[in-house]
Amino acid sequence: MKFNQEHEEDNFPLTRFESMLKTNDVLFFDSDDFENIVNHYLENGKIALAKKAVKLGLDQHPSSSNLKLFKIEILIFENKLEEADRLLAELYELEPQNEEVYIQKANIYSKQDDHPKAIELLETALELTDADADIYSLIGMEYLFMDDFQNAKFNFMKCLEVDEDDYSALYNVIYCFDFLEQHEEAIDYLNMFLDKNPYCEVAWHQVGKQYFDLKKYKKALAAYDFAIISDDTFIGAYFEKGKVLEKLGRYNEAIENYQITLGLDDPTSFAYLRMGKCYQKLHCDDLAITYFLKTVKEDPLLDKGWIAITDYYTKKMDYQNALYYINKAINIDGDNVLYWKRYAKINNRLKFYEEAERGYSKTLELGNYELDTWLTRCDILINLGELEAAVINLFEAIEFYSDSVQIEFRLAGLYFTLGQDDKGHFHLENALRLEPDYDIILEELFPFVYAKRSVVQKIKKAKKS
Repeated sequence: MKFNQEHEEDNFPLTRFESMLKTNDVLFFDSDDFENIVNHYLENGKIALAKKAVKLGLDQHPSSSNLKLFKIEILIFENKLEEADRLLAELYELEPQNEEVYIQKANIYSKQDDHPKAIELLETALELTDADADIYSLIGMEYLFMDDFQNAKFNFMKCLEVDEDDYSALYNVIYCFDFLEQHEEAIDYLNMFLDKNPYCEVAWHQVGKQYFDLKKYKKALAAYDFAIISDDTFIGAYFEKGKVLEKLGRYNEAIENYQITLGLDDPTSFAYLRMGKCYQKLHCDDLAITYFLKTVKEDPLLDKGWIAITDYYTKKMDYQNALYYINKAINIDGDNVLYWKRYAKINNRLKFYEEAERGYSKTLELGNYELDTWLTRCDILINLGELEAAVINLFEAIEFYSDSVQIEFRLAGLYFTLGQDDKGHFHLENALRLEPDYDIILEELFPFVYAKRSVVQKIKKAKKS
């Protein structure tokens, strides 16, 4: 029985139970009522209340197998596996044909990462039960834990054979197809499913996604249209249809679909962001920035929103506004490497070199090891006169890019400038061996070094040979 707050006759035992907890009175409930109360709390994630209901239920009905199973389920949830196992052994002695005993035992093995044993027990439960769909679903999940997507897919399909309305199983089937990169097979399966369920909006939606992944946008569009015909309030279909229309360059129609989602439910940052991108493609810049700003107001944690605003102003060479918004973004999430990369580039454009260096340093600290990041930071350190720091930076880069001509020419220039000519010649020879025509790096960054007679001679010799 499901409790519905709108129907007093359905939730009367629950209301009585919660009243009892408040008054500390002990009232009698039959075992079915306790089972429904516990199930209600578990489905709503209220574990503490479920535990209370189980305890009181077993006090009044100590022989209730279902209440004992609920107790075991809670123990497993709390990782009290030994106690759960002991209670299951006792229950098995009394009811060896109870499929729930096997299901909960399988749950324990699953928690212990012994998924093959869990599957074995679930297959035994399958022989004892009429509720095939639930057990096929559990077996499918065990195969997913083992990354055995083929067997997982098979079991979720069996689940759908029993219950065609189990959309969770349908999503899992498609997840397996996606992981196996079987897009055409997924479409075949979904079409077979749709032959029996022609107005299943979820299946049409999934067909659209498969065609989208295959870049067959017109077919994807048709599938999303069928999903909307099946359920004209299906927000996901409008979103996906909008994305397809963007790919087809039909930006006004894409905006219309995103606009529909705003009328069907609360506004989402994703809809605002996509609308902003569409307006940008249509060169309606004022509307584009309006929707980008709505994006971050709706969800300040969505980095794509802040990046869209920053890139919008950067493209217009309005670096002051770009810097203002990227600073706001960093204040919200100081560990986002995409923010720090933009912060560094904008400050570099504004010739705020110390701040730019800080930005590139933070970018590296957060794990962005692109060669360009190391090189740009090096050039800024040279500009700031921090030559030894520039050398250290390049040696850190060499760990990732051992044969980079751009690093070697810079190291050569730095060592010559620092008066360490032996090291300078060593790195110059390395650079010339890799690609002598990159000597322009030396010419631009270290013109005095480039003019040295010994350097000129080595470069001429390398280019001749």
